[in-house]
Amino acid sequence: MTRKRVPFALLVLILFSVAACGSKEAENVLDAGIIHNPASAEGYDDSAKVPVMTFEKDMHDFGRLSAGENISYSFKFTNTGKSDLVISGFDTSCGCTVADYPKERIKPGESGYVTVSFRSAGKSGQQFQEVTVTSNAKPAKVKLKIHAEVR
Repeated sequence: MTRKRVPFALLVLILFSVAACGSKEAENVLDAGIIHNPASAEGYDDSAKVPVMTFEKDMHDFGRLSAGENISYSFKFTNTGKSDLVISGFDTSCGCTVADYPKERIKPGESGYVTVSFRSAGKSGQQFQEVTVTSNAKPAKVKLKIHAEVR
């Protein structure tokens, strides 16, 4: 007799859970018209005042290096947007690569440099590394690439 009650009680619990979930879905629907975010995917306004970080080039080939060399390259960029550009940091694909960047605001029309340094110690053969620069620009992340052949 208790065997039949346990599955029945479980069935009632499952039905109650499904019914409760269904009613909450209707309560959580938002009217999209109340959200006014110019950076949202829908309705994005290209004329909004946003900075744009434009690099002269995004890839540099160091050529052949001897193992143990430390080398750097400065990638030139210009703020081609309509408001101040602020670089907030960077990520690298390897601990052998670091970047230095301006800490101050870059006004529209002004230029600056992101200097990428590569340590070839312990490396050999073809090396492809990336530095992802993060800023308040559109797009927020830009990848800079370096290449070297370490012998």
